[in-house]
Amino acid sequence: MTAYRTIVVGTDGSDSSYVAVEKAAALAADPAATLYVACAYYPTDDRDVAAAADVLKDEAYQVRGSAPTNEILRTARDRAVAAGASTVVERSVVGEPVESLLTLVKELDADLLVVGNRGLNTLTGRLLGSVPSDVARKSGTDVLIVHTVRK
Repeated sequence: MTAYRTIVVGTDGSDSSYVAVEKAAALAADPAATLYVACAYYPTDDRDVAAAADVLKDEAYQVRGSAPTNEILRTARDRAVAAGASTVVERSVVGEPVESLLTLVKELDADLLVVGNRGLNTLTGRLLGSVPSDVARKSGTDVLIVHTVRK
């Protein structure tokens, strides 16, 4: 039995974010727990997505978060159920990831926020901030940063 009843996990459709989803699902295996799988996005047109992919190169997986999130959330839900979550709710949220996740946590009065560690130890993450470090610093609830990227 877990002390966490309302768990929010963020996903952007990357393989590493799905590792965080699976870890959150294991924590939400208790029938009394609910796992909210969240994906933040900005509405864009095809030209914006193509231009961003040209610039982002290896980080282009993030562009998928700009598209409608149905496929990302469906995959995350399937992986969460396979990992043991009893109740899974999908949530698409318009906006940038950190503020969107924190707003959702507050709205749901969640007990735990789960994110992957992607970007935490990169130069960009150190200079500009990263989702895991920013949510850990700003959250008023417990945060679990799952080691999803290994060297």
